[in-house]
Amino acid sequence: MKKLLVLTTIMLLSASSNAGEPQWVVYEGQNGPGKGKHIVLVSGDEEYRSEETLPQLGKILAKYHGFKCTVLFAVDPKTGEINPNFSNIPGLDALQSADLAVLFLRFRNLPDEQMKYLVDYIESGKPMIGLRTSTHAFNNPKSKTYAKYHWQSKEWDGGFGRQVLGETWISHHGQHGKESCRGVLAPGMEKHPILRGIKDGDIWGPTDVYGVRLPLARDAQPLVLGQVLTGMKATDPPVEGKKNDPMMPIAWSKSYRGAAGKTARVLTTTMGASQDFQSEGLRRLLVNASYWSLGLEDRIPDRSVVDIVGPFNPLPFKFNGFEKGRRPADHK
Repeated sequence: MKKLLVLTTIMLLSASSNAGEPQWVVYEGQNGPGKGKHIVLVSGDEEYRSEETLPQLGKILAKYHGFKCTVLFAVDPKTGEINPNFSNIPGLDALQSADLAVLFLRFRNLPDEQMKYLVDYIESGKPMIGLRTSTHAFNNPKSKTYAKYHWQSKEWDGGFGRQVLGETWISHHGQHGKESCRGVLAPGMEKHPILRGIKDGDIWGPTDVYGVRLPLARDAQPLVLGQVLTGMKATDPPVEGKKNDPMMPIAWSKSYRGAAGKTARVLTTTMGASQDFQSEGLRRLLVNASYWSLGLEDRIPDRSVVDIVGPFNPLPFKFNGFEKGRRPADHK
């Protein structure tokens, strides 16, 4: 009985210490070209550790480039812990003051009161960056209000992914978990501001290349192509045959004209797992894309600073492989 009383007291104290704790994290921008701009980064996928990628990207953008960054997470509403298996993302109202949204979502079926903030932002004409599974960000076919954003929408062909980002989920083009991806600059795109300081092979990740329909929809412009490799090392040779002929785009720019009548700049990449983010080239791509999205491409340096901030030990991509017991405040 005494032991039970002690255990109950500890649990109550722990709950009390977390009461009122923010369910997101904010990195205040330091000096840099991004000072005065607010980027909201929204994580929520079960497999590729968006809850690790986006806090690190937020730290880099804040520390070296001056952007204020708010990072949101999928959270277990009972415990307050990060759990990407929940379609619950507190703090989406931060999008009301965002200048740029960076989305790394997968198959979310959010309550209407949360989804409304995302939709209002998407249709506002403000810029967006979508990472990997954001091509199939929403799995909400029964929603009475937002079903058209569903990744298999017939009303709005391909939903949010295809209409806004340029493609929905199609396939694993490389063999998942066995054939990694090397980035090759798309012909003629070498001088694009998003690719400043990046050359062939700078981008590499253990995640496989996603399949897309060619040519990409509407005004999408491929920037980086994904060379499928025979193994899981950056030095492995490319696979021979149709998987690399033609190569699939893994990063492209496009525009989206929202309901507000304004046209947004959009950058999509099918890379972005936290293990991919160990690639300096991928980090530079996303930092440069943040500048470009906001119309600051003339401020992109020849080689953007993208050094890792603090500890960063990404977990392997797999379902239910997230770090248990971690809270948003732990990312401070």
